[in-house]
Amino acid sequence: MGIKRNRIVVKVGTSTLTNEHGNSNLRAMESLVLAISDIQNMNNEVILVSSGAIAVGANKMHLPEKPKEMRMKQAAAAVGQCENMFLYDKFFGYYNKTVAQILFNAEDITHEEKKENLANTFETLLEQNIIPIVNENDSVSYTEIESEEKLFGDNDMLSAVVAILCRADKLVILSDIDGFYNKDPRLYKDAKLISRIEEIDESTYALAGGAGSRRGTGGMRTKLQAADIATAQGIDVIVTNGKNTDALYDIVNGKKVGTLFVAKK
Repeated sequence: MGIKRNRIVVKVGTSTLTNEHGNSNLRAMESLVLAISDIQNMNNEVILVSSGAIAVGANKMHLPEKPKEMRMKQAAAAVGQCENMFLYDKFFGYYNKTVAQILFNAEDITHEEKKENLANTFETLLEQNIIPIVNENDSVSYTEIESEEKLFGDNDMLSAVVAILCRADKLVILSDIDGFYNKDPRLYKDAKLISRIEEIDESTYALAGGAGSRRGTGGMRTKLQAADIATAQGIDVIVTNGKNTDALYDIVNGKKVGTLFVAKK
């Protein structure tokens, strides 16, 4: 009997991929790439959903602050996407891994033919042991940047959609805190980590609070929404700290890490 082959979607946010100055956090990226490459070597399939294009692009364009105009946001996304993929290709190349870029937006999953083509592309890449790197296509999709109620809120929802589309076993959301707490740990010292959540209900949402870090846009609420739709489709969701990429090894080995949202069978 061999080790079960798992299909895992890993989502990493802007706050993990960039530092306080808005530059790419090379140490964090390399650490993430090493862990993902190693996990693939352990007979797993991995899909990476990566944020950070607008923040990285804005920094490379020497903009004094995160752009507010739509055209500047889309320009920054185009520049940042190029920079991020260059770095991913370089780092994954160190470990003899091939990566592919997939950019899509909401209409690509609501249109049945596009959705099927997208699923086939993922399946083919994974069959070839290629690691797909996914992001929202911000350069053309103004509705997602502009809307207050984003479908893909900082790629948390996007990662859940990808996990469902690819029939993943697990979705790992790497955050800037250790998991889901009973209250905001940045405001309350007595906040306690909830290690396991069987049911997501209104009381769970009440604990989620508002926005996230100042470099990203996704707070715990969007992670909870992502967990809600993924667990409903039979996918375990783990939220944990992106600063500790070694946690990915523990997750693959079934150990307790961060907060586990249990899949509905």
